[in-house]
Amino acid sequence: MSGTDIKEVVKEKYGQAALRVKSGGSSCCGASPGMGRGCDPITSNLYDASQGQQVPEEALLASLGCGNPTALAQLNPGEVVLDLGSGGGIDVLLSGKRVGPTGRAYGLDMTDEMLALANENKRRAGAGNVEFLKGEIEHIPLPDNSVDVVISNCVINLSADKAQVLGEAFRVLKPGGRFAVSDVVTRGEINPEIRTSILLWVGCVAGALEDVEYRTKLAAAGFEQIDIEPTRIYRAEDARELLCAEGIDVDAVAPQVDGKFMSAFIRAIKPAIKVKNAMTA
Repeated sequence: MSGTDIKEVVKEKYGQAALRVKSGGSSCCGASPGMGRGCDPITSNLYDASQGQQVPEEALLASLGCGNPTALAQLNPGEVVLDLGSGGGIDVLLSGKRVGPTGRAYGLDMTDEMLALANENKRRAGAGNVEFLKGEIEHIPLPDNSVDVVISNCVINLSADKAQVLGEAFRVLKPGGRFAVSDVVTRGEINPEIRTSILLWVGCVAGALEDVEYRTKLAAAGFEQIDIEPTRIYRAEDARELLCAEGIDVDAVAPQVDGKFMSAFIRAIKPAIKVKNAMTA
């Protein structure tokens, strides 16, 4: 599919997910929509009970992430945080609590239904330091050097132009700012047909990068101190239902799948501006 086609499919999928939550259902868009919150083992059990109590129920139900960037990222009072692809707003609301009244948390999303749900969750939470913006993660509507931390919860893998997304994240971060996202990555050589099937299961419509390529693109954007830490590793058994439905022998392909698809926490730093020594300038 072209980048435009992918974007339209993502809009449709996530718009439908938001509407399902509004009608009392699950946001799940994977193989097993009857599994309750999320599509285990990808999107379930990511937030602990204390975090769940800090946000409206619909924010938790609308989570389509594969990680918990707000738990793993260092967020300090007074900082400005941006969540790329903020969905129903759970990570933005949790970030807003972490940075406190002197800080600010932005959520960026292109899907009207998700933005409506996020703003309703903001109202219910009484979050005065939170703002949801409409836009694309490839074109962030914020000024250069305006954000301390960029987070995201398994959305960058949905973009057809990841280099553009990473470049935009670099642009809006302040010097010394942190990139701290959860995302789906792959590792090692994988049969293209199997890769496509698994990635459809992992994230509705997913185009996950191989971990080495993710590092390369981050470095090309200008980031330093790049680290990719696996948080959940998926097995062929986890996707048995979808693979069987596509006529794939799960037991036969297991060696090609196990350990090669994972959620990961990805960290990187925008270099700080070096100040010249007045004596040597």
